[in-house]
Amino acid sequence: MLKILYIRNFTLIDELSTSFYDGFSVITGETGAGKSIILGALGMLLGNRADTKLIKQGEQKCVIEAHFNLSRYPLNDFFDENDIEFDSEDTILRRELNVNGKSRAFINDTPVPLNTLKELGDMLVDIHSQHQNLLLNQENFQLNVVDTIAQNQNERTAFASLYDSFQHAKGLLSELESTLFRNRKDEDYMRFQLNELTEANLHEGEQEELEEQSRTMSHAEDIKQLIYNIDSLLHNEQNGVIEQLRNVTNSAEELQRLYPAFNELCERTNSAYIELKDIADEISSKGDAFDFDPRQLEQINSRLDLIYSLEKKHHVDSIGELISIQKQLEENVSKLDNGEEELAELQRKVDELYAKAEAQGTVLSKTRAKAAKVIEKEVLTKLALLGIPNARFTIEITQKAIGKDGFDKVNFLFSANKGTALSPISQVASGGEIARLMLALKAMISGQVKLPTIIFDEIDTGVSGRIAEQMANIMEEMGNNNRQVISITHLPQIAAKGKHHYKVTKSETSDGTKSELTQLTDEQRITEIAQMLSGSNITEAAISNAKELLNS
Repeated sequence: MLKILYIRNFTLIDELSTSFYDGFSVITGETGAGKSIILGALGMLLGNRADTKLIKQGEQKCVIEAHFNLSRYPLNDFFDENDIEFDSEDTILRRELNVNGKSRAFINDTPVPLNTLKELGDMLVDIHSQHQNLLLNQENFQLNVVDTIAQNQNERTAFASLYDSFQHAKGLLSELESTLFRNRKDEDYMRFQLNELTEANLHEGEQEELEEQSRTMSHAEDIKQLIYNIDSLLHNEQNGVIEQLRNVTNSAEELQRLYPAFNELCERTNSAYIELKDIADEISSKGDAFDFDPRQLEQINSRLDLIYSLEKKHHVDSIGELISIQKQLEENVSKLDNGEEELAELQRKVDELYAKAEAQGTVLSKTRAKAAKVIEKEVLTKLALLGIPNARFTIEITQKAIGKDGFDKVNFLFSANKGTALSPISQVASGGEIARLMLALKAMISGQVKLPTIIFDEIDTGVSGRIAEQMANIMEEMGNNNRQVISITHLPQIAAKGKHHYKVTKSETSDGTKSELTQLTDEQRITEIAQMLSGSNITEAAISNAKELLNS
């Protein structure tokens, strides 16, 4: 539950720190005093969009912080999954907004992404506003109400998994059908291209090797002449390098015998002679082996012309890319050759998955039908208490095409009077009737969802007197069921039922308009409720009536 709400520099609020308690509490105040500001601050804390216009004029930053006691709620997994320290007695949510538009979010002083803050906020607080009453007309909301009461999470998860598999298989079938359709139009040309590439018998690295051979053979005469020149310089018997270096070696050996200090240089001279002689012999052998065949060069260039032609045709620059194209063509042709068989197999899989999803959808539908009866009975009981004794309420469940939430189309049908036919809620319910119906549904949902805190923002719109008192009784009952319920109200009958009472006030100061939230004492509550009953001119009768309401 919400323990403390702290607000600083948010629109008309300088600084506010208020403690809240479990059970049923109420917030009152004149129209425009700032109740919506407090809700706006709490909404921003829970992940709503932030606007720099919300920062109090002249300030650089606004801060919203709330402390929660979560000891009765199993939220450990959320904190473990997000690597956040968990303190069940004091979990702190904080959001800061700077004038430069930068927003920061924290959970227990750990910086978190805004969506993480929102995810936790959705598990902690439900703010029901008049705007939310409009949800009652939406099919998705009506279906969610039924599913919440049905507690059919396992059935929905099982169906969703089968539905996803069905959709995936259906997508593969559609993709294969499209591919086959395209390929059949180009089948002859595609087979021609494949045959052309297959007959070319291409190999990785072949192009580079052929290009090097072509360059070598194109300079065959120059290569032979250079080999001859080098061989002559090395092997000439009169002044060849080998013969001269041999003489140097002989002289060095003689020098080494006469002058031992020359030993190392002698060894190096001998090594140079041996290495150079080996080089000369290898050059001679390569010259003898080098043989230029013009026909081979012609074959090489012809092969390269084929490769270049194929690359140009397919708009690529390498044999590797041609081989990839060949593999893709082989795959496409294979699909053509085996297409009907693959289509039949995929169609069989689609049909099988649809049958499984349909069977699971039937199981899901049964949970909804059972829950619908429970909801109808409970809602009618609550509506009778709320002053609509002749109401009729039916949840119509019809079949629709398969979707991610099953086969069921849910429609809430309502009639406030005996003689009026059942019709969709949006067509027949007044604002006050919708508010009472929403309260009845919220009371049911809150028992299943186990939200720590529920805030009703003027859910009492369009009601008064005894009906308001019954609405207060329902909210009080919700608050007594290990839950925190806060109602923002204009009605004294509801305000008197609160275990704790807060008042929002607005005042004009030298620094501008300010809003404040104050918890009222017992005496202050009497005055506040009396004022709600009689207006600014508080009479003794209003005081007496206020005390009676509080004592009841």
